[in-house]
Amino acid sequence: MQDLHTLIETSVSQLGYELIDLEISNRGKVLRVFIDKQNPVDIKDSVNIDDCSLVSNQLGNLLAVENDIDYDRLEVSSPGMDRVLKKEADFVRFNGERATVKLRVPIIELIASAKADGKDKQLTKKNFVGFVRGLEDGELLLECDGVTYKIALTNIDKARLNPVF
Repeated sequence: MQDLHTLIETSVSQLGYELIDLEISNRGKVLRVFIDKQNPVDIKDSVNIDDCSLVSNQLGNLLAVENDIDYDRLEVSSPGMDRVLKKEADFVRFNGERATVKLRVPIIELIASAKADGKDKQLTKKNFVGFVRGLEDGELLLECDGVTYKIALTNIDKARLNPVF
């Protein structure tokens, strides 16, 4: 899979696009390639059908030459408005945007108790919806309900934009 990922990423980047994600499904018979522009003018400068067609033709030709890659269907598309965030550059680019983040290992929070017993409670939190506030020392700054969490990028299982309409 890594060789296929590298092969596709190299080809896509030579065309001026960034490989956002690669999915292989249906027992390896369907390849889904998600691309974005390498240097978008602004956040609204997104991939269109012509971009997908160009990349699809290029990859179709490339994969036809690579005899050891067996697939039935190739799908090329934009990552969509709820695109995945994987790389550090993604979190920098989408600073200020709303995102959903799922962790591998939950964060433990201490909640001060207002009850008569005065005992603090622990709350484990694994799923977050908040605003990306940048990166600091390899950690994502995510603001949720007025609280800014520092989340190690290595602890992020899945992250994607969660646009507000």
